[in-house]
Amino acid sequence: MYVLYEDSGSFKAEKIFSENDSTMQVESESGKRSKIKNATVLFRFDSPAPAELLQSAQDLAQTFEIDFLWECAPQEEFSAADFAQDYFGHPPTSVEKAALIFALNSAPAYFHRRGKGSYRPAPPDILEAALAAIEKKKRQAEQQQEWTEQLVAGQLPERIGEVASTFLVKPDKNTLEWKAFEAAVKERGTTPEQLLLDVGAWPHPLKLHRDRFFATHFPKGTQFQSADIPELNLELPEANVEAYSIDDITTTEVDDALSVTPLGNDQVQIGIHIAAPGLLVKRDNELDQMARKRMSTVYMPGQKIPMLPDEIIETFSLDAGQSRPALSLYVTTDLRSGEILETQTRLDRITVKENLRHNWLDADVTEAALEDPSAPLPYAHWLRPLWQFSRHLNAQREALRGKPENNNRVEYMFYLEGEPDDPDSIVKLTPRQRNAPLDRLIAEYMILTNNVWGAFMAQHGVPGIYRSQQAGRVRMSTQALPHEAIGVPQYAWSTSPLRRYVDLINQGQIIAAAEHGVSARLVAPFKPKEADLFAIIGAFDAQYAAWNEFQSTIERYWCIRWLKQEKLTEVTASVLREDLVRFDCAPFVTRIPGLPTLERGRRIRLALTGFNELALDVECRYIETLDTEQ
Repeated sequence: MYVLYEDSGSFKAEKIFSENDSTMQVESESGKRSKIKNATVLFRFDSPAPAELLQSAQDLAQTFEIDFLWECAPQEEFSAADFAQDYFGHPPTSVEKAALIFALNSAPAYFHRRGKGSYRPAPPDILEAALAAIEKKKRQAEQQQEWTEQLVAGQLPERIGEVASTFLVKPDKNTLEWKAFEAAVKERGTTPEQLLLDVGAWPHPLKLHRDRFFATHFPKGTQFQSADIPELNLELPEANVEAYSIDDITTTEVDDALSVTPLGNDQVQIGIHIAAPGLLVKRDNELDQMARKRMSTVYMPGQKIPMLPDEIIETFSLDAGQSRPALSLYVTTDLRSGEILETQTRLDRITVKENLRHNWLDADVTEAALEDPSAPLPYAHWLRPLWQFSRHLNAQREALRGKPENNNRVEYMFYLEGEPDDPDSIVKLTPRQRNAPLDRLIAEYMILTNNVWGAFMAQHGVPGIYRSQQAGRVRMSTQALPHEAIGVPQYAWSTSPLRRYVDLINQGQIIAAAEHGVSARLVAPFKPKEADLFAIIGAFDAQYAAWNEFQSTIERYWCIRWLKQEKLTEVTASVLREDLVRFDCAPFVTRIPGLPTLERGRRIRLALTGFNELALDVECRYIETLDTEQ
């Protein structure tokens, strides 16, 4: 005796081995025995053999017309076995009975299951809707397949092109367009980005890199919404100082300037003057919300996305010849000993005499010229005192660090002749020694300011946002903790308030301390232990990392364009570790498969064999190791 039964949605026919009131053991053709519930059995039969029954019933079920079955079936719930007798006009054979069950079960739109072997025909209106849905699904499947075939063939369907911009950011994976695209990616064995380029959804990799970033972080565009810029109704004293700024030639947001006022007997007053947008950008006002949303200016070759509206930058940037409000740190020092005799923090107005540029001065401002009073040196009356005191500051930090800083690496500035979104723009790489005297000089005064103002906030009980490093771990917090790598007891970013939101927050706190003294903690924008400061730290870390990652991506792209532009087929490089090397001619780091084991710093020659502007990689082949003298 055999049984036909249901098992996990499928039908099986097997021989009865044993049974009791509620269960039975069945045996398959291979001899495997299984325990099933009697409730799953549809009917018993003596012949044919189970395998033959299943095959014959499936073949017969294919001959049934489902529409006709639906018309013939009772309108109420019915048993498949009873309907089989009516349908065939005679007691059905086991094959006929099974075939009808298979046919009814295969058409859920026509027949709704109501239990073991029982069905009910769908009402006409419900059947019509179900058939329409099935037909729609069929047409969608055909459309999806058509799009997939076009993509695989290198063609871009119009509809796919309309939504392609979403595929690299937040694709709706339930759409036909995405499913067709995903299937094509799999069939071609490529990446989504490469397929989009291959079919012309993007004209070149640069646009793809840029569009992905802007769609993710600036979906509504980079322009600020119009905002009411309040007037600065604040009377500030004009500082009687001769101040200059030093920046790259492309800088338009002049955050800082330096002044030197001789006091006699080798004593000078050095002023570090910082632009003061914090006078207008107040906590939670419209301007603050704009800055907080961006957290930082975004930099890329040939373009930047400012953190603050142009009107604010124009109002506070320390442009030459313009009287601008500033938050100033005045440091009185003895140039011979390097001792800091006094520090003062106050709001005033300064008029920068000239906005100097690294590009103009680097060649003439050498360490030898700064050290030799008789050597020709532009702006010598201003630069030499600054340099002399900066050397003391550096020595003091190195004493705390326990070792000198290693800043000998060459850095590169990117300049484009053409639009930043045009891959055919001419790119220029200008090398600059990282420890150039002007860089070291400016860095010392920014470190000094961030250190002194960090202590200033702590002394007045005003919370700030600090960067610290202890046991090799760098983190941001609201506590004034040491920064071991820099060699200072505390370090609070506060010298770039036009470009970094953390600096802007700290500036508001410093202004409160400078204006209100011991009562500053009661009136400062942020009070001690305020949770919103921690939220700002978390948001800033994430946003700043995203901006830096994009800047690195685009700079790496332009490095590759420069290598191609210069038609370089060979380069020299220095080993960083294992198979990781840095090119000598460009700020490009890559891995070299098969590179021999070499010590860090060894120089090698490489052949450039291919460029991938999408993957941002250069195919290189090791040629030889150069002598250390070369």
